[in-house]
Amino acid sequence: MDPNPASDHILDWFQGSVSYYPSFLDDPYNAGSIQDYSLWGQGQDIGHEYQVDVGPGSLNAGTGTTVFATINGSETPTEPYISKNPPSSDLSKKRNAPDDLCIKPSQNHKSKKIKSRAANEADNGDAVVEGPTVKKSAGNKKGSAKANGNNCNNGNNKEGRWAEQLLNPCAQALATGNLTRVQHLLYVLHELASPSGDANHRLAAHGLRALTQHLSSTSFSSTIASSGPLTFASTDPRFFQRCLLKFYEVSPWFAFPNNIANSSIMQILAEESNSSQTLHIIDIGVSHGFQWPTFLEALTRRPGGPPPLVRLTVVTAPVENDQKMETPFATGPPGDNFSSRLLGFAKSININLQINRLDNHPLQNLNAQILNVSPDEIFIVCAQFRLHHLNHNTPDERSEFLKVLWSMKPKGVILSENNMECCCNNCANFATGFERRVEFLWKFLDSISSAFKGRESEERRLMEGEAAKALTNQREMNEGKEKWCDRMREAGFVGEKFGEDTIDGARALLRKYDNNWEMKIEENHTSVGLWWKGQPVSFCTLWKLSKNDNGGSASSSTSQL
Repeated sequence: MDPNPASDHILDWFQGSVSYYPSFLDDPYNAGSIQDYSLWGQGQDIGHEYQVDVGPGSLNAGTGTTVFATINGSETPTEPYISKNPPSSDLSKKRNAPDDLCIKPSQNHKSKKIKSRAANEADNGDAVVEGPTVKKSAGNKKGSAKANGNNCNNGNNKEGRWAEQLLNPCAQALATGNLTRVQHLLYVLHELASPSGDANHRLAAHGLRALTQHLSSTSFSSTIASSGPLTFASTDPRFFQRCLLKFYEVSPWFAFPNNIANSSIMQILAEESNSSQTLHIIDIGVSHGFQWPTFLEALTRRPGGPPPLVRLTVVTAPVENDQKMETPFATGPPGDNFSSRLLGFAKSININLQINRLDNHPLQNLNAQILNVSPDEIFIVCAQFRLHHLNHNTPDERSEFLKVLWSMKPKGVILSENNMECCCNNCANFATGFERRVEFLWKFLDSISSAFKGRESEERRLMEGEAAKALTNQREMNEGKEKWCDRMREAGFVGEKFGEDTIDGARALLRKYDNNWEMKIEENHTSVGLWWKGQPVSFCTLWKLSKNDNGGSASSSTSQL
């Protein structure tokens, strides 16, 4: 059997395959233009003023200082060369044209250099940091590459990624208490940040917001007048669904690991001798139901037909009031009920589907009793982009949670995570963690710019706003593939090879996207990586219980966390 034929690719569903797409996402509302949704009003744009009041004695300042970081709508010099005494109060003055601040490559005037430099502080020996050199060009093809946001030459060129060269030193200055340097870099960032430029401008805008939010959350006397970007939890459910459809269509960011996970579940089923058992899948992911229609359709082509009952237990992320705790892509909008649509679709193709939702449920509280796991069923865990939100400092929740999964005796565990390396000894350091998160967001913004062909759209802004949660969530620190594999092995799991059908299906799917995406097969076919412009983005792994059933380090893992 071919568990992942061409008709089963998830994009076929998105592109309107008559066999199953309309029945699952049958929208009872008037399916008008995306632009009919007035969800990105002026008040939600990033073009507003951040005002951070740093009180006396803060950082290394001797007197009270106000740092203004205004993106759109501030009075700024035409040539923002940063000296030791950059203007501060003048930044609060409004421009007549709010969009003038953004460095627009399409503006029709001659190219000019935007210089920035953080001055060397004599009292603390800071090094001089060169900021970006951004050229504007009109009427030539090289300049237009920036206008359409492709940035194909900037993916691996750190020198071309000027936003990181400003954001990371600013984070370091915040961590070391260097107020003057923070002022310098915030000033430059607000000059260059834009919600509608290329990936650099957008990263600068999101990073500026994250830095000022961090500044306000410290012991400083500070406030930030900011409504923040549009995110999943704050949008309309219908628009949310349409945005996810569009994102899956243009980017493999989630479509690729979902494809591998679905094929892996089919691989596990093919190895089970008893086809009359109930299939029970634990969905600890961020797909919001979009992963499962193609999988259910594939079950109908399985030799002997689908299992008599398919149980899907969906564990949704807790709704957090603290921005430092929000997991990107994990929390959908209130009122988004994908369960009813999925049940209706399953019925239309004669699949006996049962969905149990554990909404707002902390992962560390899961156990076999809560999940209602039975030894008489084929029990499979699908964990995608959620487990890294478990704290990995003390106590080590990640390793403990994996031991609990082992104690439930699953037939397989599919683990997909962002391949965002960190230096675990320095994760508590704000500057170090911020640099890793900036690296992650750059890949997302650069790839989504290519995905949308540089065009502005509300779908694009929503996805970027959701991804930008990674900058403010200080628990959003991953450990990379090697560390996760070590944790799985320590818990008693062994890596399983992906089947040829899984590999071939993933490779065929990836060909539908931008050619800067690539797939890398590692660890003797037990790990498949998704890469963007030669840099790792995410990885997928398949795990089973060790044949040595004494459990090793997992022998004491049967208790609830």
